[in-house]
Amino acid sequence: MSYLDVSPMMVALRTMPEEFEVREGWLHHSPSRHSFAFDREGQVRLRAECNCVHLSVERHQAKELFETYQSWQANYWQPLLINQEFASHFHRSPLRNALIQMTAWLHNRLLQRRHTDVAVGRTTAMSPAE
Repeated sequence: MSYLDVSPMMVALRTMPEEFEVREGWLHHSPSRHSFAFDREGQVRLRAECNCVHLSVERHQAKELFETYQSWQANYWQPLLINQEFASHFHRSPLRNALIQMTAWLHNRLLQRRHTDVAVGRTTAMSPAE
């Protein structure tokens, strides 16, 4: 039986990790539009719009591909996601920025007004709540 040789993909995962991404649980290679899914044992499934889908991956190569994928995920993909999440903590949309600035201005203005009222000697009458 003929098998699909996935060694070029393993090289690409190591040397061009930016060409891959995980979408809906599938490892997707953007330039070729091939997608790969792995089960817990490391068996691989392939989605593609070409004849590649007609060949299966040999067991020992599937294991090696799965290990390469796990390395890519740990050394490239997860750090990328974490760094994107971290950066998002410091990014604010213009609307959010405007609302935060307006709230801060109002807060400061109310604090200034309170200090002005106290400085002038104004007091606020208070009555007990019933």
